[in-house]
Amino acid sequence: MTEPTPRTASGLPLVEISGGPRERGIAYGEAARDQIVAAMGFYERAFTQQTGLSWGGVLDRARGWLDPCRAFDADMVTEMEGIAEGAGVDLLDIMALNVRGEIIYDSSFRTMPAAETDDRDASDGCTSFALAEGASGDGHVYAGQNWDWRHGTTDTILMLRVVQPPKPTLIMQVEAGQVGRHGANSAGIALNANGLGGRFGSAVGVPQTLIRRRVLDSARLSDALNVLVKTRAHIASNALLTHESGFAIDVETTPGPCQWMYPDDEGLLVHGNHYQAGIPPQLAEAYRPLATDSLIRVPRARRGLDAVRDARSPEQVRAAVHAAMSDHLGHPESLCTHPDPAAPEVRRWSTLLSSLVDLTSGEYRVTAGNPCENAYELMPWNLYDGPGSRS
Repeated sequence: MTEPTPRTASGLPLVEISGGPRERGIAYGEAARDQIVAAMGFYERAFTQQTGLSWGGVLDRARGWLDPCRAFDADMVTEMEGIAEGAGVDLLDIMALNVRGEIIYDSSFRTMPAAETDDRDASDGCTSFALAEGASGDGHVYAGQNWDWRHGTTDTILMLRVVQPPKPTLIMQVEAGQVGRHGANSAGIALNANGLGGRFGSAVGVPQTLIRRRVLDSARLSDALNVLVKTRAHIASNALLTHESGFAIDVETTPGPCQWMYPDDEGLLVHGNHYQAGIPPQLAEAYRPLATDSLIRVPRARRGLDAVRDARSPEQVRAAVHAAMSDHLGHPESLCTHPDPAAPEVRRWSTLLSSLVDLTSGEYRVTAGNPCENAYELMPWNLYDGPGSRS
């Protein structure tokens, strides 16, 4: 009999995997079987309502991603094969969970008029931050975000630790079945990501889950940055890299050009779901922000996180970040997002999780749900424990 999956005090599943790609995948699938089935059920409903595709139709689309994903990173596809085996589902089910945003985004896959859906349906709506050198009064370097996505996926979220020598050890918050999303690694690199939107043509690019995992597989900051700049993604996405040295850079990646920005003179960098470094030329003539609430969330986060400079201990830092990321201006689509009862069930958004990673100490904290209702809870794993550590 399979042992029950460990959970945090607040109920978040904790999944730890190690070994080769297939071995890791099988352990992941066995531990997260219930969450993977729940994810498949939610996306079956969401795809049907938003695109008119049955789950079988979604799997047909997912099949087209197998070869591009293998070409990008065969080990990740092997890991997906293991996840499918461990969970008792098909590889295409797992592939669909990893390319759900790309399938929704691609207008050629839609069987409903474009007015029935929009770019936001494909993109996480998050607010990411870096408290780089000089931004925190305790002298530590921090990274984190409010992860906003479909409220119906709440029961699919888990914390994943991946031990994979000689590559760095990872800690990530992911939807069950996904090989990458947001997190940090034992080399002292954190990745926080946000959807951006915009149309850049029909050529197939690399899915975000694989790009983000490749970034977090990187032992050097330059390698992580190279993944973002040199990989042709299928959809536009913002990536905020923070390094334990106190360096941070934000890269607005698209299937076309990339643009970037650095922290302000005080070491603070905040990014939402609109282009902040510059509007890509392909979009300039008719650009509209993916989510207008991003125009509120970003300055509110900056305003709240300014208080971290006056914090003199990690405890005071956590209190200041918690207060900042609990902001409700514009509620329900505020920095701390709550489901809008007026929206269709599959299109209700919420802050699924708020993260706060101390890249100096290696402590990884998350809230299980909205930060306004939940405290930051310390994960049982330190970033710098185990293989691949900076030390």
